[in-house]
Amino acid sequence: MTLAIILLITALVVIYFLFTAYYPSFGGEVSKELQLQYATSPQFDRGKFVNTHRVDLGMGFSETISLARKFFFEKVENGRPENDLAVRKIDAANIADYASPTRFVWFGHSAFLIQMNHKNILLDPMFGDVPAPLPILGGKRFYPELPIEIQSLPQIDAVLISHDHYDHLDYGSISMLKEKVETFYTPLGVGVHLEAWGISKDRIVELDWWQETTLGELQFVCTPARHFSGRKFSNGQSTLWSSWVIRSTAETIYFSGDSGYDGHFKEIGDKYGPFDFAMIECGQYNELWPDIHMFPEESVQAGIDLRASRIMPIHWGAFKLALHSWTDPVQRVTKKAKALKVPIITPQIGDAFLLKEAHIENQDWWH
Repeated sequence: MTLAIILLITALVVIYFLFTAYYPSFGGEVSKELQLQYATSPQFDRGKFVNTHRVDLGMGFSETISLARKFFFEKVENGRPENDLAVRKIDAANIADYASPTRFVWFGHSAFLIQMNHKNILLDPMFGDVPAPLPILGGKRFYPELPIEIQSLPQIDAVLISHDHYDHLDYGSISMLKEKVETFYTPLGVGVHLEAWGISKDRIVELDWWQETTLGELQFVCTPARHFSGRKFSNGQSTLWSSWVIRSTAETIYFSGDSGYDGHFKEIGDKYGPFDFAMIECGQYNELWPDIHMFPEESVQAGIDLRASRIMPIHWGAFKLALHSWTDPVQRVTKKAKALKVPIITPQIGDAFLLKEAHIENQDWWH
């Protein structure tokens, strides 16, 4: 009996490593040579990337089992919309021919199209149905259709990626996008996944925190976040995570990626602010992981720290990745923003809105 158990466990381990090595969704691996290059980064320590203020990512065995049971087997009240969400559809010609002031289209969660300075920019373009390596490992998107299908998008000048988790970096989406994209911009290490998916190294720009690069008249800055990375059990923290600053001669925009609340928001605000607009994560939180995702009230404070003229809550409205109701993030963040007199917008998924638009309709669409 003991021998049989040992053989079973060995077989499962072998199957796991073979599966993760050859199934493309898991991406690439950071080599020893790249680790030597990353050793010069202040964020790299003993073979792993770390946060400025260290984060304990480990939960006890009993906590892990309890959380898994709740997530997969217990019903969360209002955890998903009762019906598929309606999204605003946008015409392909409208996007291709657009040449006016800075405009945004939110695809839900953290995915955006920004049209700015005659450039098309995608942020964390996760357009797949399920944020997981296999469909059976995650819940489906809250809406079956995107505002515009990937095939209908025009040429994309830049894709900015915040980190390598499945709800931000999706193999299927990148595979469909890669022939449309001129350059991918990522934090250190994330390029190994793109290379594994057939994107040449000369189309990938990897940056460390506080490093800057340009695209025409636009400046992209890779800025800190408080989070973690990894696409399988064996490569946690092998790649860096980040937020992004996008600057033109007239406007400054912030994209938080995923992050717990910490002093980096004020540091970014002091160095690059004030911001005309800040897209700030607000969703998928839990008391078990307060250091890596913000509660909605902290999202508002982050906007204050950044000195943002207007904020928008993101990282909600598309997937169930935590145990709160699907509307809890937006209800709490709008309440706190009102109390602190922080200007906030909550456009419907698919709405094309201008950066300096005075009024956006249907901002309580989730009701």
